[in-house]
Amino acid sequence: MKLRTAEQLSDKLSNELAWRKKELSDIKSLIETKFSLAKHNALIRSGICLLYAHWEGFVKIAGNSYLEYVRVKKLCYKDLASNFLALAMKEKLDEAKETNKPSLYIPVCDFFLDELNQRCELPKDVISTASNLSSEIFKEITHVLGIDFSPYSTKSVLIDTKLLKARNEIAHGEYSVFDKEQYIELHLEIIAMLDIFRNQIENAAINKDYMRS
Repeated sequence: MKLRTAEQLSDKLSNELAWRKKELSDIKSLIETKFSLAKHNALIRSGICLLYAHWEGFVKIAGNSYLEYVRVKKLCYKDLASNFLALAMKEKLDEAKETNKPSLYIPVCDFFLDELNQRCELPKDVISTASNLSSEIFKEITHVLGIDFSPYSTKSVLIDTKLLKARNEIAHGEYSVFDKEQYIELHLEIIAMLDIFRNQIENAAINKDYMRS
């Protein structure tokens, strides 16, 4: 189903986040149950991998859903906010840059001079996490979407070290031991960031932040 309204976008984001929260809540409940130390370690290691999977998965799906919502609006290029105009023009600019032929910039200049009144053609599914959603990659995603990064500006260590680095160590077969209280704190922090990201996208759609002011 195409995301034609802000309500449809909101419903998709809510449904997408709900099942992720449920799964993470279930494993958190297990971790809080009294088991042997070995079982606790195994559960926490599994929990960290799931936390990262849902962090990366939701950011990617939510970002591309917002992009799809803007794309189906079929706005003119001149009506797009600069971040979306840059995204629409990226392919043309990349092509000109890669060939190193100055003549290929002429069509790009012609576009800005003569074609801004045409309906835009935004690419699909271009929000990429590169399978390693670090704070820098996430910051780039927020810039592309026109989302404020400041709520996450103090979370770099949490994202890069406590989540991503820990997940990579586990995924690469290293035996890393994690504290239960640290895991629960990480769980709460990731859930909070996902909620913030969802709210930001919903508000951006409602406030039409994708349009040139």
